[in-house]
Amino acid sequence: MIKFFRSKIYLALVLIAVVLSFGVFGYRFISDYSWIDALYMTIITVTTVGFSEVRPMGPEGKIFTVLLIVTSVFIVGFAISVVTEYILSRNSLQILKKKRVKKTIDNLAGHTVVCGFGRNGMQASKRLKAYNRPFVIIEREKEVIDKYEGEVLFVEGDANDDDVLLAAGIERAKYLITALPDDATNLFVVLSARQLNKKLFIISRASQVTSQKKLLLAGANKVIMPDKIGGDHMASLVVMPDLITFMDKLSTEGEHTTNLEEIAIERFADQVDCNSLRDLDLRRKTGCTIIGYITPDGDYIINPEADLKLELKSKVIVLGRPEQIKKLNEMFHIA
Repeated sequence: MIKFFRSKIYLALVLIAVVLSFGVFGYRFISDYSWIDALYMTIITVTTVGFSEVRPMGPEGKIFTVLLIVTSVFIVGFAISVVTEYILSRNSLQILKKKRVKKTIDNLAGHTVVCGFGRNGMQASKRLKAYNRPFVIIEREKEVIDKYEGEVLFVEGDANDDDVLLAAGIERAKYLITALPDDATNLFVVLSARQLNKKLFIISRASQVTSQKKLLLAGANKVIMPDKIGGDHMASLVVMPDLITFMDKLSTEGEHTTNLEEIAIERFADQVDCNSLRDLDLRRKTGCTIIGYITPDGDYIINPEADLKLELKSKVIVLGRPEQIKKLNEMFHIA
């Protein structure tokens, strides 16, 4: 629709240029005006400002002026209507887009709210999108929102503002990732979010080591220091390059899924008798291997025994090729 109106605007501009040229050449050759006087007469005639003529005109000049006035009235009126319609339609489309986004966000529950769409926020959003997890971005820079609008859900505003957090559905969200560049700002966001949603799992970015403890005290569940992780990763590539490269490949997304999956025991409970890991028999059914077990208390068991008794609210971590993970998800209807 916008392209249609733009084409009409181009047509209106061309018609106005034709009328002005028609007027200038007409006064130049019919009334024998100089080029400057011809341009002046054309402008005051088209705009109907009522200024006096440069000099008295003959019958030919008067007839030409009448034709110029009638023509210009229709063309200028057309141009004004097109521009007005374009502006109104553009505003209407923006309003419709905002209403559509708001309605989509209002229907979300158990989603992730990401504060900041810088390098870390963008990377987090990319990973969430790869896992098909619903998320909302809070961003204050209008240019960034305009650039990526349509690809992700945005709420424009300051993440420190409670109203902005509420607009992003913080009360219904399950996770919050605050990836703002300033530690103090992240601290305020964590405090506000924790007050609005006591059950929220909050992951915060930190630049300084001294900020880590403060963020945890403010209510963050996890604090990530990207610079520290990056440095550790680079050093590990020197000490054990093949192992780290292998681990990187495990966390890389395939065409449809990933090589690692975390699954709650409840996902299997309705379909198999899962008293132990042996009962799941995932290796034979899907080709996936269970490499970890997370107890309801949050304890991690690496490479658990097959006879390990399973408990409700526990999780298993499985390893497999993308096609094996896909088979596992399809077999047990895992989203």
